[in-house]
Amino acid sequence: MNGTGIGNGTDPHPAPHPGAADPTRSVIVVGSGPTGLLLAGDLAAAGVPVTVVEKRPHKISNLSRAIVIHARTLELLDARSLADEVESLGRRLDRMNLFTRLTVEFDSLPSRFKHLVMLPQYETERILERRAVAAGVRFRHETEVTGIDQDEEGVTVRLRGPDGASQELRAAYLVGADGMRSTVRHAVGLPFPGRSVIRSILLADVRLAEPPEETLSVHARGDAFAFFASYGDGYYRIVAWHRHRDIPESEPLHLPEVQEAVRLAAGHDFGMHDAKWLSRFHSDERQAPAYRVGRVFLAGDAAHVHTPAGGQGMNIGLQDAANLSWKLAAVLQGRAADSLLDTYQAERHPVGTEAMRSSGAIVRLAMAKYPWTLGFRAALTATLNVLTPVRRKLALQITGLGVKYRAAQGAHALTGSRVADVELAGGRLYEALRGGRFVLITSQDCADKTGLEDWLTVERRTGRGSGSRTTVLVRPDGYVAWAADDPDLAAVEAAVEAHVGEQVSLAR
Repeated sequence: MNGTGIGNGTDPHPAPHPGAADPTRSVIVVGSGPTGLLLAGDLAAAGVPVTVVEKRPHKISNLSRAIVIHARTLELLDARSLADEVESLGRRLDRMNLFTRLTVEFDSLPSRFKHLVMLPQYETERILERRAVAAGVRFRHETEVTGIDQDEEGVTVRLRGPDGASQELRAAYLVGADGMRSTVRHAVGLPFPGRSVIRSILLADVRLAEPPEETLSVHARGDAFAFFASYGDGYYRIVAWHRHRDIPESEPLHLPEVQEAVRLAAGHDFGMHDAKWLSRFHSDERQAPAYRVGRVFLAGDAAHVHTPAGGQGMNIGLQDAANLSWKLAAVLQGRAADSLLDTYQAERHPVGTEAMRSSGAIVRLAMAKYPWTLGFRAALTATLNVLTPVRRKLALQITGLGVKYRAAQGAHALTGSRVADVELAGGRLYEALRGGRFVLITSQDCADKTGLEDWLTVERRTGRGSGSRTTVLVRPDGYVAWAADDPDLAAVEAAVEAHVGEQVSLAR
């Protein structure tokens, strides 16, 4: 496999499926972080040939970076048979505390996952990479994108391989999942408007001799704030900031500086010791105006970045990937028109915008400086803490469960909604979604047409709600594509043909 080696030119991965060289039905993914790995794995599992281009050597970083996996992301991992492993490796948390006064609870979430999971990003990447490799994804490490050309038929990517030689790859579509400094975004001429919200943030993974009462909490006082999160193995992730310590990211960070910031924010440093990772970073709020330019798409941090408050960054990137992957597969398999891909921008761009607003609001409250802003923060958090509906809405926002996509005028009220993991005759919904198929949930006596099982699963409800006369067509990403109350079979068949892209005959 040319150019796919790691350092010495050897190939660490199995051979891709036979169609990998066909540029008319393949996809190139740039970036092998969580977003790129999930997307590539989805496409390969659907039979789409995929090449992942990554400029770094093949190595799973031991830097923890993102550490929070929210309920909606756990649902998507469940639909890929990965959630059980993630839960076994991570630590479950059912609430988070903001500024002492405000507690956001997750134990009443309308999901099978009534919690979040603390897990270092490198563990998430390891799981996603293993799945991608097993599905036949082709990897080209130590390979850098130097240019992109596209036409009506596809995309040509110019590359520089590990030996410095120039190469080219051709595919039907390309997805840039290559982070905040995205080469893909720059190559297609998209701006990345926004600004730096906060600089010289301190990051540390440490042990604590006197752990805080809450395993996930935010403290803010005076000119500093500190975020604590327990990994469950004795180590804590600390994110801290001190208003009067604006030091360049290139300067080394030592534990006493973190201890000082935490003491200012929380009153004491909890006996912090044994740091295994120390780093500085800055936090931006930026969003590309478009997630699609012709045959090129952006996902994850390449499309949007925001403050780490609430731990939404990696989660939203993974949800971007889940939204885009099934649409690309449907178009490349001839089951949908290219226009389906425009819905990626329509659905995911507003989600990125809302994440910037919500995470930015938390950080701005933490950075409150003047007496009146400090008083406002205290009053606001105390008030919100007694308003259960508001706290519930905040929990839905942070976890991604509250996302609903805009539906066409006149559509059923459920259209665009996320579907919870309901019990079906053949098992749970998210088990039925594991094949990357649409799922038709109906109370009618329907039988799936022979030969359609690659694209559609037909299931009947059981248990609570089994008497409902509402028929629901669920997309592969777990959102409602179409719904109707007590429809006749002709209407169901028409909906399946319109959304799944295949004719179907459903018989009693």
